[in-house]
Amino acid sequence: MLSLSIGDYPIAPADVWTTLWGGGDRVQSYVIFQVRAPRLVMALVVGAALGAAGGLLQSLLRNPLASPDLLGISGGAGAAAVFGLLTLGIGGPVLAVAAFLGGLAVAAFLLLAGRHRADGGYRLILAGIGIAFLTVAITNYLMVRAQVELAQAALIWLTGSLSSTPWWSVVTVLVVVVLCIPAVVACARWLPITQMGAPTAASLGVDASRVRVVTVLTAVLLTAVTCAFVGPIGFIALCAPAIARPMLGHGAIGIGTSAAVGACLLAAADLVAQFALPGLSVPVGVVTGAIGAVFLLWLLATSKGRTL
Repeated sequence: MLSLSIGDYPIAPADVWTTLWGGGDRVQSYVIFQVRAPRLVMALVVGAALGAAGGLLQSLLRNPLASPDLLGISGGAGAAAVFGLLTLGIGGPVLAVAAFLGGLAVAAFLLLAGRHRADGGYRLILAGIGIAFLTVAITNYLMVRAQVELAQAALIWLTGSLSSTPWWSVVTVLVVVVLCIPAVVACARWLPITQMGAPTAASLGVDASRVRVVTVLTAVLLTAVTCAFVGPIGFIALCAPAIARPMLGHGAIGIGTSAAVGACLLAAADLVAQFALPGLSVPVGVVTGAIGAVFLLWLLATSKGRTL
């Protein structure tokens, strides 16, 4: 309600409710349905997708530091998308395909890096941090060689922004997220079984290696499609599962709860990005980066010697 009410053209909550149900004047209908609602829905969908992706990876690797941004998946998707934007001149759904291929390439390398290792989860995180630095270097190289106008547009995209969101992009991301729901549900059911060990999982009819691949591919697809349309928004995938875990009360990572928390976090962060500084609207990635940095420091400070 706050997202739909406040702005340069304030609308009372009662008028918002009336407009949503078909009433209201033409100006209110335009402001709500064409300007504010697409941005709000995109924030909810993207936040839910990133929260689910972070929950899948943290549950798979059993480590609260596992997230698409820290593992380099977001960086790979972002570097591929920037290459497509600046070098190939592509956009729209084709850009989403390029971002997915970049994230998939990083995920494939990570799976090979942690294959057949007892400490595969920690190897994946260390390898992901290295890849994240590499993708930053590639992105910076592409930005330096690009024209100033294109580099400025790519820089805003890289920060992560929900401004100027059309309905067609919202629908595209929503369709991909909905198509991923069966895989997310299946992974949420299988992951607790695979954590008991591959032999036990096999005796219960669950192929641990297949679950690993499906989980990573699902997380990559959710991350890549959001990255293609709003940019690599950081730390939502890291924070949402960590907040959802104590809410459940039993220590497990609830994928659905992580998705709900991620949606709320990104919607709230977008409000802060728009209205925290009077007369100045900043990309939402700036806010999520600040929140995530503080959260990561808090997570490390409160570990009290426990293994992350």
